[in-house]
Amino acid sequence: MTFDDVCDITLAWPGVERGTSYGTPAVKVKGKLLTRLREDGETLVVLGVGFDEREMLIEAEPEIFHLTSHYRDWPIVLMHLAKADPRAVEALLLRRWRAVAPKRLVKAFDVAKG
Repeated sequence: MTFDDVCDITLAWPGVERGTSYGTPAVKVKGKLLTRLREDGETLVVLGVGFDEREMLIEAEPEIFHLTSHYRDWPIVLMHLAKADPRAVEALLLRRWRAVAPKRLVKAFDVAKG
């Protein structure tokens, strides 16, 4: 996967737009950060992943999920995009989108999906 693939997935959701965060490409929903690419151009910063889940992901798939000391105190996991499964990326980001998108957008999205 690449960041362009991430954009292809997320830009299909209501309210999502390209942007920047910390000088790197990002995807936002109504101005709130959904995810961003790290400065290395290969790692996705996935927000909204609790500490227990993060530990499980890193333990289960250390070639994909990892962490730096900078993010240790935040509910974030880092994902190596080249090795990531698109379904896992979509699931993690859709959960984040549901958490930060306006409720009316989430409701309209759910109704449209039927």
